[in-house]
Amino acid sequence: MKSMGARTSGRLILPLLLVLLLVPLTLFSVFAPSTTIPSFAGTSSTASATNGESQRVIFATRNIYLGADVGVAMERLPNFPAAAQFMWDQVQATDFSSRAPLLAQELIATGAQVIGIQEATTWRCRSGIFSDEIVVHDFLAELVDALAAKGARFSVASVDSVDDKPALNPGFEIAPIPYLTMVRDQERFTKIFGKERVACGFTISDALLVRDDVEVLASGTSEYSATYSIIPTLMTIYRGYAWADLRIGSSTFRAITTHLESLWDPNAIPNAAVQADELIADLKDAKMPIVLLGDFNSDPRDPRPSDEPTVNPGAQPSASTMCPAQVRAPTKASALDSCNAYWKLIRAGFAEISPDAQDPKYFTWGADALLAGATPARIEPSLSMDANGIFTDRLDYIFIKNGTSAVNGAIFGNQWPEGLGTWRCMAPEQVLLTGEGAAAMGKRLPEVAEGRCLPSDHAGIAGAADLAAGEFRDPPLPERARSPFTFWRIAGAGMAILLTLSVVLLLRRRRARRASFNEGASGLGVSGPGE
Repeated sequence: MKSMGARTSGRLILPLLLVLLLVPLTLFSVFAPSTTIPSFAGTSSTASATNGESQRVIFATRNIYLGADVGVAMERLPNFPAAAQFMWDQVQATDFSSRAPLLAQELIATGAQVIGIQEATTWRCRSGIFSDEIVVHDFLAELVDALAAKGARFSVASVDSVDDKPALNPGFEIAPIPYLTMVRDQERFTKIFGKERVACGFTISDALLVRDDVEVLASGTSEYSATYSIIPTLMTIYRGYAWADLRIGSSTFRAITTHLESLWDPNAIPNAAVQADELIADLKDAKMPIVLLGDFNSDPRDPRPSDEPTVNPGAQPSASTMCPAQVRAPTKASALDSCNAYWKLIRAGFAEISPDAQDPKYFTWGADALLAGATPARIEPSLSMDANGIFTDRLDYIFIKNGTSAVNGAIFGNQWPEGLGTWRCMAPEQVLLTGEGAAAMGKRLPEVAEGRCLPSDHAGIAGAADLAAGEFRDPPLPERARSPFTFWRIAGAGMAILLTLSVVLLLRRRRARRASFNEGASGLGVSGPGE
């Protein structure tokens, strides 16, 4: 998911101000194109190679997509049920149960031993304010099961210790709040809840998956201090990272997966760049080999010289007084890094093992929210850049540092309408988008009315690196926690308080009426109700 840019956030001001006015009431009343993905540098998918004083390890990173366009949903605020229903309908159309086996197949083909996952989404629903939440979709569990079904056993990196947390970091969330985030799904909800309309919400997480032959020595999570507030102090998007110290063969190293902020404001340093500074600071004293995997929401060309669709079709950060336009063909020596997370990491000594970030063949983001190929407006800009007609930006990377040497990297999951990970999707809009996109790109499809969808709106990155041998370990990374008082939790608590007070007041009124009736009846010598 790459969400709203500055122009979108500007369109949200009026409805969000309305939400702000309503909240007190609520609280009171409560990768090169190929259909075969290479295994890297002779390293098989089941064993690691030891080369003298180094250990070859294969990594992959994939944003698996929450399944809906949060930016468009937010435009429906303050109509919360409409926003929730829009997202739920898109999630059903982008059907993760169809995508999970394909994502697993692609990941297995890379031979990766360590995988960074972003947007590992859990959808939870509840039928009432006092009822339990029920997990309806768990993307990470489905992906792990799909990997296991194909013979690849992975799990979230963790150790059995009270001092360590699993390498699973929850990020942005919207809680299921009855009467506020209501969703209708007659077929699914009737079976689960006995009713067709319930409250639903989601949590997006980053996760570090390790193959079962990888030794986990320590694990944890941390939050970035820099957050993005859609409504200050109320609707805040939290980002952070998950990490683990791992041992494979002769090498001990630290792997980190993260998802930097996609939203940005005009004439301000993007939060992704600020968060990159925090990550760099957390790692500045590291001596052991470091591997960063993730969606960094930063293209080497950012900030773009303008917001024109031909120049900036993905609405990435654009030039301003605070953030001047990036130089042409930037290099480590010439790039402007103050507003660019990618160049901050490069200047901090990190190297890529992913393909050339400035080659359009290796762009990784830009698919339509319904996954049926390209967003129509981006087809021509993508083709004009010599990209694949779908992707327009490079946001995903694998970085390495400290006693590490890149071997090679590759991109996967970017072939459409045919490819290892494409699937048949049948929602009417997906069928329409597939036909229009294929025609615009000069692709031929079978004479059948069906959609062809990608497994995610992001391509994946895989790569091999030689890591220095050794057992040295750095201290654990700092553990920063988010505030427990998020907008959605406060709103949910407010609704619960409102309903509780309503029930209490109703019972008191009934008792008062009954007492009044009994007093009057006793004077007339009649019995009260129920006596």
